[in-house]
Amino acid sequence: MSAIEETKSEISVPKAKAASSASPSIITRGLNLLSSVRFGVVQLILLVIGCMIGMLIMQQNVEGFDKYYAELTPATKVLFGKLGFFDIYHVWYFNALLLLLSLNIVLASIDHFPAAWVFIKRKKLDASAHWLRGQEQSTSVRLQAASLGEAVEKIKSAFASVGLKTTVTEKKGKTYVFGERGAWNRLGAYNVHVALLTIFFGGFLTAQFGRVGNMPLQPGISSSEMSETVFNLDQLSRANYQLPFEVECTDIEQKLIKKEGRITADNTLDWLTRIKIKDAERGTETEALVHLNKPFDYRGYRLFQASFIADGKARHVTLRVTPAQGGAPQEVRIARDGSATLADGTRIDLADFQAAFSLGRNQQEAGDASEYSNPAALLNVTSPGGQPARAYAFNAVMAENAPFAKQPVAGYTYLLADFEKVPKAHILSIQKDPGATIVYVGFGMLGVALSAVFFFSHQRVWALVEERDGEFETVVGGNTSRNQLGFADRFKRMSEALGGKNIEVKKS
Repeated sequence: MSAIEETKSEISVPKAKAASSASPSIITRGLNLLSSVRFGVVQLILLVIGCMIGMLIMQQNVEGFDKYYAELTPATKVLFGKLGFFDIYHVWYFNALLLLLSLNIVLASIDHFPAAWVFIKRKKLDASAHWLRGQEQSTSVRLQAASLGEAVEKIKSAFASVGLKTTVTEKKGKTYVFGERGAWNRLGAYNVHVALLTIFFGGFLTAQFGRVGNMPLQPGISSSEMSETVFNLDQLSRANYQLPFEVECTDIEQKLIKKEGRITADNTLDWLTRIKIKDAERGTETEALVHLNKPFDYRGYRLFQASFIADGKARHVTLRVTPAQGGAPQEVRIARDGSATLADGTRIDLADFQAAFSLGRNQQEAGDASEYSNPAALLNVTSPGGQPARAYAFNAVMAENAPFAKQPVAGYTYLLADFEKVPKAHILSIQKDPGATIVYVGFGMLGVALSAVFFFSHQRVWALVEERDGEFETVVGGNTSRNQLGFADRFKRMSEALGGKNIEVKKS
């Protein structure tokens, strides 16, 4: 008896007459509803609709939500905000649907499990000749054998030839041979239920305790906070969350499709961010590389590329330095925020790099910094024993047209011979997902369970053996939980292996 049936029996009126006249109680009707398959299907449809809303409407924790939100009409903002569509996976009714569906799966499993368990625990080992002839597949065979034991062995051998495990029983002077395979398939639906509940539990952990935030990083900058968009009806704000470790950016790199092109997403093959994670609690430092489609996991947090700040900078520059008094020019390569020393001891520091340099205007007025329309390297040059002086290095076109570009600083003129394009900063998305592993395990379980349910079946065959006129008349019949065509082929092969005469096979 299932738990629901027991509950119904406990709350029923003892007297038969009263029980027949009284209507089911509220508890009984509630349990019937919660364990109903139709109710579960409705809940599943509503849950799918909620997930569709989450996919079609940008969620507030996604990068670029502020721009998406600004383009909406005031009425849409208020309506979607009150309905919780901008954060659907955390809204109360989505979690309620998840809870109700989980409860329905549990109660439905409890209600139907005893009937399925009968196939495992209390197998049907005997059957009448009339019942066997009425099965999906059946045949009648006269076996020639010296004894009943020999006839039974022939049947067992035929059953084993098609992969059936056999059990021999005797009842009321009759001998039965029972063969089956795939009995565990009767429990396949419950394996699916367990897998779904595992997925739901992992999703619930992620929704309730997960965090998703952004962290802008540029070389030499450290941070131990990530920021997340917070939405309250018609107001947007940013909330900062402390991480249990500090992230220091050591280098960023952007591999472009066309070197002469702009720093844009459609001209980029890969973003690479080299970081050092300083964990004071553990007293460790971990170096890592985060680039496209290859995130880095640390202490339950996942760091991956989200976007970048398209303010054109240079990862390194190559300068052609020419002595003002004449002489052979020297070429030096200086990394971002790095320095180089000339043969005479003069030190050159790369102070800054501007992709759209213009005198008298700020960077925003100068033009699109992602185009590198007028690149310039800002240098601090220190001669031996002297004071630092500001110098500029332009490309050949600018150096030819701008008179001040030819003026020597610390005894040298400077030409920007080459540079590697890189944005000002990369923005990493940091995700804490405590339910991710559980969800992955659940989906793995679901795949295995569904494969077992659909590609295998519970097949049963019975043989009733009776001795008549020196021969053994055998009636064989069987059925399957699914895949009738496959079972018909298996039954035919078993019948042929059985041999004998007067074989009559009834096809379903």
